[in-house]
Parts: sequence; C-alpha cells; structure tokens
Amino acid sequence: MDRDEIIIHLSGQVLNNCRNTIILNLRFMDSALSRLKPLPVDFMKFGSDGRHLVYYPNFLLKSYVDNNALTVRRYFHTLLHCVFRHNFVRLDIDRRLWDIACDVAVESMIYGMSLPQLEAGRSNLLMRELWHFESELNIITAEKVYKLFRDDPPDEQQLSELEDNFSLDDHRLWYMPPNEKEQLGIGGNNNENSSDDEQMLGDKQGSSTTEAPALCSEADWAVISRRIQVDMETVSKTQGDKADSMLQSLKALNREKYDYTSFLKKFAVMGEAMQVNDDEFDYIYYTYGLKLYNNMPLIEPLEYKDVKRIREFVIAIDTSGSVSGDLVQTFLNKTYNIMKQTESFFRKINVHIIQCDTEIQEHVMITSQEEFDNYIARMALHGFGGTDFRPVFLLVDKLLEQKKFTNLKGLIYFTDGYGDFPERKPPYETAFVFVEEDETYVPQVPPWAIKLVLMEDEI
Repeated sequence: MDRDEIIIHLSGQVLNNCRNTIILNLRFMDSALSRLKPLPVDFMKFGSDGRHLVYYPNFLLKSYVDNNALTVRRYFHTLLHCVFRHNFVRLDIDRRLWDIACDVAVESMIYGMSLPQLEAGRSNLLMRELWHFESELNIITAEKVYKLFRDDPPDEQQLSELEDNFSLDDHRLWYMPPNEKEQLGIGGNNNENSSDDEQMLGDKQGSSTTEAPALCSEADWAVISRRIQVDMETVSKTQGDKADSMLQSLKALNREKYDYTSFLKKFAVMGEAMQVNDDEFDYIYYTYGLKLYNNMPLIEPLEYKDVKRIREFVIAIDTSGSVSGDLVQTFLNKTYNIMKQTESFFRKINVHIIQCDTEIQEHVMITSQEEFDNYIARMALHGFGGTDFRPVFLLVDKLLEQKKFTNLKGLIYFTDGYGDFPERKPPYETAFVFVEEDETYVPQVPPWAIKLVLMEDEI
C-alpha cells in the first residue's frame, strides 16, 4: 500500500475504535452506528448527511493522536444529529442558528452522560452556557433552542462563542442538493468512488458498516430513534440512566403528533341538512323518466340527509393565572376556524363559551355564526385566580335541567390541568385539552375524560 492507502486504512481503524468505545458504554446506540457508511474525502473534516459518515483521513488521525476522547465525542456528536434528524431541515430555516441549536442540543446530552470516554476536557467550556439554556428550557432540544434564538437573537459575538464551544462537525451536507453531492462523490447506492476505500476501513468495521444501506431516509432514522428509545427504557435501562437527558429528548422527538382538527370533529352530532342524499338516489330511474316523459323524472332526489355537524357544544376556558392569555386566544381562534367550516357548522347553532378559574367568570351563548364572529372580535379574558373545573360542570348540568340543550354532544375544556375535577362522569363527552411546552408533562384526568396534550405549534 502507498502512503494514502495506509492513511485511509489507519483512519478506518480509528473510526472502528470510536465505534467500539461508544457501543461498550452505550449499547443502545448499536442500531444507529450500523447505519452510517464511512466515506473518506478531502473537502471537509467530519460530518454526515444521514447516509454517509464523511471524514478527512489526515484530520481524523491527527485528532485521534492529539485527543482520542475528543475524536470519540465527535463521532458520537455527529451520530446524535442523525438520531434526532437534525440533518433533515426545512428550506426556510436560518442555517447558522439551526446549526448552533443542534450542536447545543447534542452537546447537552453528551455532557449529561458524564462518561470519561467522552469528556475530552470540554466540561468546563460547556457548563456555563448549558446552565443558561437549562434555566430557560426544561429539556434542551434543537427545536427549543432554535425558537429561543429566533425570539431573542444572539449578537455576533455570542454566536461565535457558541460555535467555538459547541461545534464539533461540519453541517454543510445537510443543505447540499443531491446533484452537488454527486459531483463530490457522495452518491446513493451506486457510489463507485467509495467502494474501494470502504474495504480498507478495518476488518471488524467492515462486517457492520459496509453492509449498511447507503441510503437512509428521515423515516429510517425515525424508526432507529424509536428503537433506541425503547431499548433505553427496557433492555438497556441501566445504561440509559446515564443518558436521562437524551431519553427525555427522544420522548419529545417521538411523541405522537395529534391533529386537533380531526379531534374536534369527533364531537360532531347528527343533524339534518339541506343536501341531496346521493346514497339513496337512483340515477337509472331518474334519467329513464327524463327520456320517457320529456324532462319529467320518475322520482325526485331526496332533499335531506343526516350529516355530522357541530350543533350544540360547550367550550370551557381555564382563565387561571397559570394559563397564558395568548395561548387561550390561539386555542379559541383555532377552534372557531374549525367549527365555522361549511361541513362542520350549522347555520343555527347553540354553542356556550364559559370562562372559569375557581368560579364562573363569563358565560356566553352563541346561536349563529355572526354572533361567533362578534364574540371572537371583542373577546376579553376574565379571572386569573386559581383553578377549579367543577363550577363549569355544575353550570352545564343546570343548563341541561333548564332544557337549554336538546342534544349536547360534548364539552371541551382548555386548561393547564392543575385543578379539581368532578367526581362523577357527566352525561356527555368531555375532553381536556392541554397545551404544554414541556413534552414530558403528563397531566392526570379522570378515567371518564378524554385527554389531549398538544404543543404550541399543534394548535
């Protein structure tokens, strides 16, 4: 072998050593480690696009000699970007802020593991900055840090310091179009430039990494991240205790997303609407009559059919001091926009909007879309005391006794969850909708109630 071949071979051994170190200490990472296909290049030091582990052999060897723990950390840092799908980005993302946010997130997880094999002398550098983010965020995720940056943009000096402290790899491949990757020799399954080099990466490494598929999509990494989460919670629970922050971040990443629009429509009730019932209309007799009797159909189409539309409904709003007024406004606007859709709203309605903290603060009855429009336009919140759900249910019970409802289908209660619930199940469906910034928050509701936990961007 010539000098270049020897360097590539040795750098392959370095990657293999890094991989083994990670597996020995964090066995649940095995499924992720086997997905990246090593690819030596000369245009960037270290990085990944979710398909390849791209590295500059000379840089990798020098880095390993200077600080082998830092090299292992860099490998793990890049791998976590893939596990958390940081490399699959929106076109409108602010690249620099997103890059830093992703680096902060993964370095926070690595720091929380307190593994000597990953320390690399970086703890003191990260401690001060991470304390700042932890004071602002319960769980440090790339999405939360990015939102923090967008809301309060750091200045140039702060950005440079964050890059110096948290950056360990190159993210250029995240944003590179496929044709540019092809020109650099980073193709898909038919990447001829990497085949010979990959055979030089060491005997042990070849059995797992070279057999991995070259293409690994966002869906593939989603499966891997869920597998890691399950492994951390079960088989590798002892090891998972070292990575609690990573486990919490995985739970946040993999939590099921809900469609509030579909959820709200489940509260629709049967009602009669002026529409042709296509299911009961026979076009054969209709057209035959038109032909036989000169535009005289044999049967007329049915004018009415039963459709699911919201007719009677209660919207309860928790206006206690712990509930954000902006979120309440957003929730009510979202609910209103769904309900006013043609296929979800009757011309005449009976919707009651109740604001309550520890007692009823406002009760408004809406009987038409015009009244709903006016209420939304002038809506003001009242209360901001404690939280007690029971007054709302007592009021609704009273309205039922007074025959204010003929077919009340459901009550939807927007709240933060900290309050007193009724002891008995009401005679109508009840749903509590929680909007939380903390994905690990699990509010408790009575067994008869429906619970829906949404994030702000799902409202």
